[in-house]
Amino acid sequence: MTLKQTAEAGHTTAAMEEAANHENVSSEFIREGMAAGSIVLPSNPRRKTRATAIGDGLSVKVNANIGSSPVATATRGAAVATNNATATKGSASSGDPALDFELSKLETAVRFGADAIMDLSLGPRQIEIRRETLARSPLVVGTVPIYQSAFELAKAGRDLMELSIDDFLKTVEQQALDGVDFMTIHSGINRVSMEAFEKQVRALDIVSRGGSMLVALMRKRRGESPLYEHFDKILDVLAQYEVTLSLGDGMRPGASVDASDHAQIAELIVLGELAERARQRGVQVMIEGPGHMALDQVAANMQFAKKLCGGAPLYVLGPLVTDIAAGHDHIAGAIGGAVAAMNGANFLCYVTPAEHLCLPDIDDVREGVIASKIAAHAADLTHQRESALQKERAMARARKTLDWDAQFALYLDPEKPAARRKASGIGESRECTMCGEFCAIKRLNDNG
Repeated sequence: MTLKQTAEAGHTTAAMEEAANHENVSSEFIREGMAAGSIVLPSNPRRKTRATAIGDGLSVKVNANIGSSPVATATRGAAVATNNATATKGSASSGDPALDFELSKLETAVRFGADAIMDLSLGPRQIEIRRETLARSPLVVGTVPIYQSAFELAKAGRDLMELSIDDFLKTVEQQALDGVDFMTIHSGINRVSMEAFEKQVRALDIVSRGGSMLVALMRKRRGESPLYEHFDKILDVLAQYEVTLSLGDGMRPGASVDASDHAQIAELIVLGELAERARQRGVQVMIEGPGHMALDQVAANMQFAKKLCGGAPLYVLGPLVTDIAAGHDHIAGAIGGAVAAMNGANFLCYVTPAEHLCLPDIDDVREGVIASKIAAHAADLTHQRESALQKERAMARARKTLDWDAQFALYLDPEKPAARRKASGIGESRECTMCGEFCAIKRLNDNG
């Protein structure tokens, strides 16, 4: 039986118990959520990872995207890795600058609290980099298998337009055997959702790489997408290897002015239907959500996504609430992510300051993880998650007593505030340089 079928049969597993302990809930709570489809526990048995449950009633999780680029795999990657001020210290070097660059991003994401990793590598070294990432990551790892399928076709002198379901299934099976825990698959792009897309005029067509590949393929063939037409075959492989399905939103808006349009909603309806088919086959499934939309649309989008998709966990990129924040898109994404998670999103895909500009470097990974962790924690507070509330209470006590060591230990990013305080020149004084001897907390403590 698959993990979902095991949960439906009333049985708990060691992974369910580990996830429950981490969440401070009962293993029965995890089991019931998995049986109902409101919780997923990505867990490929070919690799031991930290048990991470995602879904309703649990803390909001954060994913970090890493991976090589066909443009900047080696020379630029090596240069950035060498010069980056926050490159992971003490990391074991493989002697391969490009690979070390990716592994440093992995280690940075883990160190600053990511819950999951997606390796989105493109180009000739993607298989090698993915396998090394899987070997070293203590976190669950996801992929987008169509990227590898496209590369394999090109390597064989074939065009992506020749992609067959057998080509795709070969990739899915290989990645499953390698130990990938969850996969983004864009089966929601079909003739219905594509027709909705083509009947309207978008300001910015499609920004999903996988989505654009499939739309181009369908236009060329004038037929159905193989990932939709043969969806049951995909489910067979995912069930066999215990891989969680993340239904990709290939029609997601890439510009805020396109948000909540016919194409996005048409695909979401298809995703809801596919999610139910996956559950019936014992495959764990989550739904990917929109990328760009104005802040006032975020809550409604989360709520009807939950409704249309049977309560499946929602995995959202941002959402980015403005298109004019390049260089600071981690902030735009964190704003949208907090509102999304407050209204039903369960899994936030980080956005880095490099979004829309270039391949992220190590500093970008750090900033992206922290921004999304802030958003996730803020949302957890609105849901009265006890673990989040305990941290807030502890921080209040540490601030009241001007206990700086305790404060640093509680911060989501302990290193930056500790460095800023040291650099301020305040020395051993208990107050900070903002107020000095006029510190409100110190004054009342001294005159209590």
